[in-house]
Amino acid sequence: MVATPSLACEPGLYRYSRDQSYAAITKPAAALRYTLDDGRRGEVGAADAVLNCQADRITSTPQGGTWDRVPLTLTATRFESHGQALSGVLVEPPGLDGPAPLVVLVHGSERTSPMTGAYPYLLASFGLRVFAYDKRGTGGSEGEYTQNFELLADDAAAAFAQARKLAAGRITRAGFYGGSQGGWVAPLASVRAKADFVAVGFGLMISPAEEDREQVLTELKEHGASARDLEEARVVTDATARLVGSHFEQGYRELAQAKKRFEKRAWFSRIRGEYTGEILATDEAELRRVGRALFDNLELIWNYDSVAVLRQLKSPLLWVIAEEDREAPPAITLSRLTALRDQGAAIDVFSFPNTDHGMVEFTQGSDGGRTYGRITDGYFRLLADWIRGGGSSDYGRGRRR
Repeated sequence: MVATPSLACEPGLYRYSRDQSYAAITKPAAALRYTLDDGRRGEVGAADAVLNCQADRITSTPQGGTWDRVPLTLTATRFESHGQALSGVLVEPPGLDGPAPLVVLVHGSERTSPMTGAYPYLLASFGLRVFAYDKRGTGGSEGEYTQNFELLADDAAAAFAQARKLAAGRITRAGFYGGSQGGWVAPLASVRAKADFVAVGFGLMISPAEEDREQVLTELKEHGASARDLEEARVVTDATARLVGSHFEQGYRELAQAKKRFEKRAWFSRIRGEYTGEILATDEAELRRVGRALFDNLELIWNYDSVAVLRQLKSPLLWVIAEEDREAPPAITLSRLTALRDQGAAIDVFSFPNTDHGMVEFTQGSDGGRTYGRITDGYFRLLADWIRGGGSSDYGRGRRR
């Protein structure tokens, strides 16, 4: 167990000397980046940055003032899951004299360590104990990278057990947060670990195959597709879903028929989705030869049943939706969450307008292209308040659904 040293302009958590706001300084690549607790973010020292490194100090621009590094306590550890050693770290803020909530971070599809991102630091700034670990096959963890939700849920449950052991006697309640693909993994891990809570950000309650379909339909709607166009496009995505769902053993006849029927439609060339656009651009001989190697090589459970998992969930659930999410279109997810809540499930749902995947705000040009900015204000406060078991009415533009 070590406290973070007081090095300036290094990754870590920083507190502003004037108003006690916090910033996570991270280094996912060559340049330092900042994310403030209100969601503003950027590259340290860039022309439009609000934080700079000057004389080895993090300073504010243009108002001045310094940011002091917070002496977090980091406890590195290793634990085992399915015969592989995984690497994790318990992050504890200073001043926690008594028990506090513990949250285990469940990764999305990224291959980077969560400690290169802002979440461990910013959640700790709200007085939470945070456990972050490297996904199998990434960072300091053994094993092969995978997107098998069943296996990843076992890994998350093992991380949960290790985190509880490290923080024994200092926990009020313990649970999970999962973002993006973590929205499939964290609820299942919560069921298996019997966690006290689970929070999900910008995740989906549809299968990966349904995700591709919804992405395609969303993209076509934005290009003015008619109801008939969308109905025909579903025939195409049904064919590609059969291909991936059968591990490229079935579906070739249906795909060929769909291409023959619709390839001259104006909307056909606009199809992208998660994988359908690329499959359409690959000829059948190539798909038969290397289709699985190209599109089905990560053990993804294409028809994963999220609803069945949530029916088993006994702990409270928070689900936060990005209303304009192109990568994870939220309409069906919201409908299914509402139905489960109406049946008595303990589910809180919030959504933020004008946000895309990652809860990121954007401006959209006339051509449909998006320019991305900050993480929406209120998102981090909402997560922390809910994990602590409390709440307020002020989460920026967030609204309860």
